[in-house]
Amino acid sequence: MLTIQTLFDENAEKMSLTWIAGELGGSTHALPDECLGASDLVGHLNLIHPARIQVFGHSEYAYYQRFEARKRHHHLDELVSGGVPALIMAEGLVAPDDLIEHCRQSNVPLLASPLLASQVIDLLRIYFAKKLAATTTVHGVFMDVLGMGVLISGESGLGKSELALELISRGHGLVADDAVEFSRIAPNIVDGRCPALLQNLLEVRGLGLLDIRAIFGETSVRRKMKLKLIVHLVRNTSMEEHYERLPMQALTQDILGLPIRKVVLPVAAGRNLAVLVEAAVRSAILQLRGIDTLSDFMDRQMQAIHDSD
Repeated sequence: MLTIQTLFDENAEKMSLTWIAGELGGSTHALPDECLGASDLVGHLNLIHPARIQVFGHSEYAYYQRFEARKRHHHLDELVSGGVPALIMAEGLVAPDDLIEHCRQSNVPLLASPLLASQVIDLLRIYFAKKLAATTTVHGVFMDVLGMGVLISGESGLGKSELALELISRGHGLVADDAVEFSRIAPNIVDGRCPALLQNLLEVRGLGLLDIRAIFGETSVRRKMKLKLIVHLVRNTSMEEHYERLPMQALTQDILGLPIRKVVLPVAAGRNLAVLVEAAVRSAILQLRGIDTLSDFMDRQMQAIHDSD
């Protein structure tokens, strides 16, 4: 549970936050853990969405001051009943006495910051995106291949690390080996990065741990990437038993509730998996641009059948 007190403690220095009123509500007013959209948690003063952290800039302050005392009191009651987590006076504005008194009586945290209202909102949205993101750790190798985040998965002993090493030697980048930390930072974005303990390291059977950054240089590693494609390695027997040779529908795998495009590659002697992974990425890029080779072939086949009648 992320409370306003935690938010204050972790952002006080960065945003020069100070308490004005409602300190007792700091530990009781919390933000929902399940929320994935940071933009839903904070914004400019908005009476239609009272459950957000409400930020006052000069425009919002002028709007508030235009109301008579009774109307201001009514709007503040609506915010409190709507579950407002906190109010923030930005841009060095001095909070009106009635606002301070209302927050004190309702135990609603009232904070102040000298930063622009837009800066306060941007910083808090970044903070919430990191703090409230759903996370999971997945076994595999996470790579940057042609600018696309690719997770190489599969059973142990199929050569995931050797494949990653070959891709690195071809100019692609390593994000993480063995354990990949994924976070859903937005409704349609899963971000992957390496645990600090394993940073820049790749384990290859027979060679042990390799420091990829030291061997191949700065451009061979990436700090993080957005997950766009899963390449799953399987043995030939598994491919024949469980997968279609030419699947009619695109395969996907759920990562943190988001379906990620998936390609299954059988491992066999003589197959150049690095070239196949690059081809899979290029094909995925074309599909993202609306070019579907299989659908085009099916249309061409139907047209040929129609023409032959």
